[in-house]
Amino acid sequence: MTEEMAFFIYLLEHYAAYRNAGTGDILKEWDRKQITQTIYDNYWGYHTERIENAFADIDSRLQTGKAAW
Repeated sequence: MTEEMAFFIYLLEHYAAYRNAGTGDILKEWDRKQITQTIYDNYWGYHTERIENAFADIDSRLQTGKAAW
C-alpha cells in the first residue's frame, strides 16, 4: 500500500467520524460529487496541514465544488 493510499484511508475514516457517518456513505458522496480523485491527489497538501483544514476543504468541495483555499 502506498503512503498516499494509507493517508487517504486515514482521512476517509476520520472524515466519516467527523460527519458521524459510515465510510461507505462518505465515499459514495465523494464519488457522486466526483471529488474522490481530487481528495486522493491532495495528499501533499492535506497531510502537512491540520486534519481540520482538510475537512474544511472537503466540505467546501462538497458544497460549492471549489477548494476552500
